[in-house]
Amino acid sequence: MNPMLTKWIENRIEKGGSVKDERVRSAYGKAASLVGIGCNALLFAGKLLVGTISGSVAITADAVNNLSDASSSVVSLLGFKLADRPADAEHPYGHGRYEYLSGLMVAVMILVIGVELLKSSFEKILSPTPVLFSWATVLVLAASIAVKLWMAMFNRRIGKKIDSQTLMATADDSRNDVISTGAVLLATLIAHFTGLTLDGFMGLAVAAFILVSGFGLVRDTIDPMLGSAVSREEVDQIRRKIMTYPGVLGTHDLMVHDYGPGREFASVHVEMSASEDPLVSHDIIDNIERDFLQEQNLHLVVHYDPVVTDDPRVPVMRAFIAELAAAIHPQMTIHDLRMVPGNTHTNVVFDCVVPYDLKMPEEEIRRRISDGVSAQYPNYFCVITTERSFISAAH
Repeated sequence: MNPMLTKWIENRIEKGGSVKDERVRSAYGKAASLVGIGCNALLFAGKLLVGTISGSVAITADAVNNLSDASSSVVSLLGFKLADRPADAEHPYGHGRYEYLSGLMVAVMILVIGVELLKSSFEKILSPTPVLFSWATVLVLAASIAVKLWMAMFNRRIGKKIDSQTLMATADDSRNDVISTGAVLLATLIAHFTGLTLDGFMGLAVAAFILVSGFGLVRDTIDPMLGSAVSREEVDQIRRKIMTYPGVLGTHDLMVHDYGPGREFASVHVEMSASEDPLVSHDIIDNIERDFLQEQNLHLVVHYDPVVTDDPRVPVMRAFIAELAAAIHPQMTIHDLRMVPGNTHTNVVFDCVVPYDLKMPEEEIRRRISDGVSAQYPNYFCVITTERSFISAAH
């Protein structure tokens, strides 16, 4: 398989527009699925023929693995076609999560095949039978390794280009097939030149690779369906972009909701000076929302938080409390701080964002911050609202 084939497929698809276009993205997904169906069907036929003639359960197991890969490509193709359906009254956010469902179905199919191959491999170990050697067997297995290596690179390239977890998982599965088929080829050569029969053990290894791939795919497809936290890299990128707009003092409470690849919706609070003309601030917020939609296909809703900037006590108090929070946990932050003076004391009201990996009780967090403020400012009382972060702690 030549890299020129990959380039030819890309050129044919991208004639229709940019990869950011949902139609182009869907065309890529369907093309990758069709390539997977064709290649795996050919590999299945070739290996099944050689495995049957030679009596090798490992080669037959590898053939069945290719059949399961072809079936999974059919499911992936169906998933991309269903995810292509436009939004409707019952599904206003579109049907993009069909792609995740198809990935989950692929994982289940892989696991079922893996269990069956595990059983047959154990039987082969307990009751070994001789394997008939032929150079045709070696040729078929070597060709399979070459095809699967190209498929791994092809699916990874396309998966990265269209940000498809399903294709990335397919690439990993093809990579595992390269390793498992290499093991089968090695067992065949060892049996021929040494007489040592490792066929059942290699079949066991093939089954193990299939099961590991299936479990990994289950994890990768279930996470976005359950609503996994947005990565810190994406959070930092969104924040950096928002902070480039005039008048923006800070951001907080960013939430990103995934309704399928290329269908992200988000909301964020943006702090701006309370003394600024609200019409001017509103215009800036409109620009932020429009730019994110046009440039990143992110449907962003911005909540305007006015911040008092003409009271010199506020920034000093905000910086002091932020240090107290960071001392408890480096990723703990505060926002929406305001000061309400009274006859006998001043209330300092703010929200505190607590990372999920901090196991300290929220009552203890509030007590520590309040004690720290009271020690420095005796007549200041804290009114703290704690909330959990929607951001992944992973870097």
